Amino acid sequence: MKIGIFTNNYLPNPYGVTCSVESFRKVFESLGHEVFIFAPHWEGYTDNNPRVFRYPSVDIEIKFRFPLAIPYSKKMDKILAELDLDVIHSQHPNLLGSAAKKWARRKNIPLIFTWHTLYDQYAHFAPFIPRQLAAWWTIRNARNYADVCDAVVVPTESVVPIIRGWGVTNSSVSAIATGVEEDLFSNADGGKIKDKLGIKSDELVLFLNCRLTAEKNTEFLFQAIISVLQENKKVKLLSLGGGYLKEVLQKMAAEAGVGRQVIFAGEVQKEEVKDFYAAGDIFVYASKSETQGMIITEAMYMGLPVVAVAATGIISLVRNGVDGLLVAENEKEFSAAVLQLLADENLRTKMGESGAKYARENFTDKISAQKMLAVYEEAIGKKKSAKK
Repeated sequence: MKIGIFTNNYLPNPYGVTCSVESFRKVFESLGHEVFIFAPHWEGYTDNNPRVFRYPSVDIEIKFRFPLAIPYSKKMDKILAELDLDVIHSQHPNLLGSAAKKWARRKNIPLIFTWHTLYDQYAHFAPFIPRQLAAWWTIRNARNYADVCDAVVVPTESVVPIIRGWGVTNSSVSAIATGVEEDLFSNADGGKIKDKLGIKSDELVLFLNCRLTAEKNTEFLFQAIISVLQENKKVKLLSLGGGYLKEVLQKMAAEAGVGRQVIFAGEVQKEEVKDFYAAGDIFVYASKSETQGMIITEAMYMGLPVVAVAATGIISLVRNGVDGLLVAENEKEFSAAVLQLLADENLRTKMGESGAKYARENFTDKISAQKMLAVYEEAIGKKKSAKK
């Protein structure tokens, strides 16, 4: 099968959509399929993959760097005209999503769309447009796009009623999580991270892996964790990832007198992330903007019990009371859940083992890729039948 993937987010951007595209690409290619990536040009970055093609872009930075693709290119048109693709998979409804739709129509092949984002939670990234208006327009655009696609994919079942409520009528909607890349999570060494960061053997580590931004609800999380750190000086919070709220969060911790218990590790190479998970004892997360939250399945895969706000995406992954504790967006409730796990080593171990087993049985890259290929094959079959 020859698969064309159109994405507005791609390497070297380290975030969710990029990780999803790469995870599926690697497994597809290992199974003998050909994958062609169409993404925005990123100044200063060179692709090692000859099947990656870059549209021209405008390099902007609103809170973090994000090149905006220009979905018109004679060079790309020529390349696409010559490619005998079987299916096109769009990761977005706009920008390169419009190019994906155009080429799926021209080639009369299926167009698949993954609805990655709860767009109302990201309206603040359009600072010059009223938030309510930005959310309304973005959701309306995504809904209309989804309804002209041959199939829609959402990362978890909890997203289905949301997009239905927003008006999506497409009859083909499948929930397929981005799987944990197992090759990247083998032979983890948490000890070297603890040694490097000065974490003592008798200290417990709360681990967070996400952008330090508003949509990840990090200020709420830090406020809830600060009371835990104040109560137990043998606990540290290890935060992996960058973001424009880092200084705000550092100030919060310092003013609360727990600055020395909070470690900001910044961004690291993807190959190193497994060691940070292995250094943790509990994974903490408060985002309400996820359709999945790949870091949740990674944490579970690595045997960490999870304490998280019970929100869309998360509730489809973590079984409350089995793999972790899901709570309301309430600081005292969140802190109490963390303290409960810190005080009970047997419960931490039991939940961690349960989550690891569940993730290995349901959320690996190979399992997810097979589900996605089944969606492609069904859409291709329907398209061929319609041509007859």
